[in-house]
Amino acid sequence: MSFRLAAYAVCIEDGRVLLARHVSPKGESTWTLPGGRVEHAEDPFDAVIRELAEETGCDAMVERLLGVDSRVIPAAAARAGVEHQNVGIFYQVRVTGGRLRPEPTGETAESIWTPVPDVACLRRSSLVDIGVALALTVPATGHVAPVPVGGLIQH
Repeated sequence: MSFRLAAYAVCIEDGRVLLARHVSPKGESTWTLPGGRVEHAEDPFDAVIRELAEETGCDAMVERLLGVDSRVIPAAAARAGVEHQNVGIFYQVRVTGGRLRPEPTGETAESIWTPVPDVACLRRSSLVDIGVALALTVPATGHVAPVPVGGLIQH
């Protein structure tokens, strides 16, 4: 089993959430939250700001910790073809500057502000639903129920 620790930015302003369109090396497109892998010896608090800047071109500040999600992705659905555990730390983040642009040397093709109700119509990572649920409900435990994968919702 492989393992990854990641930090995700949940930016919700005026009823819209900031999403990034990830394009895989195979050309498959999925909407996700800005964020990604926490580097060795990096603080997740710093990683979420770094990842958001790399993927979207925006500057931001963390407002609060929303919660933590742990999911196991079956080998058949995982990129490397082996079972994979992803532990995601979700932060409420506010954009403070910059301008949306594609990631210059990465897999993020574009970032857009999307009305929260429109998210349900997008092919997206289950991380989007987890992050939005955490931001809208702010559970004291920092945990929401797992999101069923299938249809428009991907691992």
